[in-house]
Order: sequence, then structure tokens, then C-alpha cells
Amino acid sequence: MSLSTAGVAGAGSVAPDTPVRAGRRGSGVWRWAVLALFGLYFLVPVAASLWFTVRDRGSGGFTAEHYTGIPGAEGFAETFGRSLTIAVLTVLLSLLLMVPTVVLVDLRLPRLRTTVELLTLLPLVLPPIALVVGVRSVLAWAPDYFLDTPLAEAFFALQRPELPWILVLVYVVMALPFVYRALDAGLRGTDLRTLTEAARNLGASWPRVLVSVVLPVLRTSVLTASFLTLALVLGEFTIAQILGFRTFPTWILEIAGSRPQLSVAVSVLSLGMTWVLLLLISALDRRRPGEESA
Repeated sequence: MSLSTAGVAGAGSVAPDTPVRAGRRGSGVWRWAVLALFGLYFLVPVAASLWFTVRDRGSGGFTAEHYTGIPGAEGFAETFGRSLTIAVLTVLLSLLLMVPTVVLVDLRLPRLRTTVELLTLLPLVLPPIALVVGVRSVLAWAPDYFLDTPLAEAFFALQRPELPWILVLVYVVMALPFVYRALDAGLRGTDLRTLTEAARNLGASWPRVLVSVVLPVLRTSVLTASFLTLALVLGEFTIAQILGFRTFPTWILEIAGSRPQLSVAVSVLSLGMTWVLLLLISALDRRRPGEESA
């Protein structure tokens, strides 16, 4: 019995054309339209803020005095330096805490991965306002219950206005979800066990393994975690305001009433710094053509 292919479309040496689904026609146009809409949603407020800061109300022209006057503005150097110091300390403490933790969980305690993930998610579940109220209540115990004791002195040292370490500790807790997710994503894409075992077999100590093996492998993840933590600290307002510390975000609000254009100019400049940090991380992560194969 022979099968005939005469009635089959496309039978012969020429394959039939692949049908195009009607639902996919014009999808590229819609994609670009959505991207343009979101771009306008983001760029229009920035452009309006920029126009507000460079427009000279007196002459009707343009001026850059609000940007050139930022370094000499009263309180800028003090508050920005304090926030930057707090941010650097937060980044260092977060990495010192989480890099060994994710390495230990990945190599020795894989069963605790779910537990660690849940613990690092708690700062996202707990509202910042509830967290800061609890911290303030604990700090109030020092004069009430521990006066003239070493514990009270430690509590008072954490609240020094020049460098409030209590903000560093709170920001480390708030940054845990972002730092852990960034580092864990980097670990899942590499065979860290083989690399660490090879380094240990060559006589490297665990601190040397962390510095010479783990950190280079997690370079992108460490940069991402550092950037997210830095952006979190430099933009956090609620906790610093409720605890009564003068930081960069609280200073911006402080000058908004008397010098609104300067306040908006500082905000625009901060946004520009964020873009620069993103580009810097992208540039540092860009590998040489032969590096990947090596």
C-alpha cells in the first residue's frame, strides 16, 4: 500500500513557509511603545526638576548657581560626609557578615539555605517604622534601667551625633535582603566547591581562600550588593529622622522650605551620582575578550 503526498501541502523538495501567528504581528511596535511610555514616565519628572533648578526667575534665563552653590551650602559637607561614612561602614559590615555566611551555607550547610533566606527576608516583612520604634524603645532603656553601667555607656556611644553607629547597625539589617540575594545569585552561577577545594589542596588558608578565590568570583555580586547598600543608606530618611540624627536626606528636607531650588538641585545631583555608580559597576564588570575563555 503506497501513501500519496499529492494532497499534502508543501510536499516535494520545497518546504512550506512557516506560518506567522497573527497575534505576534506588531509586537515590536507595542514593545517600543511601552518602553517609550515608561521612559517618559521616568524622564519627564527629572526634566521638570532640572528646569526648576536652572531657571532664573528674575531674568527669565538660565543659571547654574544652585548647582555651583551646593558644596558651599551650610550643612552639606557635614551631612553628606556623615552619610557617606555611615554608608561605607554599612557596606563593609554587610559584606563581612554575609560573604562568609553564603560561602558556609553553600559549601558546608546547604540544608540551612532556606532558613537563611527566610531570616534575610524579615527586614522586608517588618515595616521600617516598626523597626525604628523598637530600636528607639531599646535605646530608651539605657537611662531608665542601666544608668552608670557599662551597658548604658555602650548605648550612649552608639548614639553619638558625629557618627551614629546605631544607624550603621540598623542599616546593616535593612540591607540584608539585597546583599544576600546578590551574593547568592553569584554563587549559583559558579562551581565554588571545586575552586575552594583546589585552593585548600594547594595550602591556602580559609581567609586566603575568601580573599583570593571567593571575592574575585563574586566580583559582580559584591559590586551589586555594595551599590544597593550605598543607595539605601544615602536615600534613607525615616529612621534617621525619627531617631533624631542629621544625615544627608534629612538635610535635604531641612533646606527645602528656605531654599527649594537648592534642595531639588541636590536631589537631581544625587540621582546623577546613582547613574554614575551604575555605569561604573557596569564598566568594572566588563571583562576582556580573552578573560572568559582563560
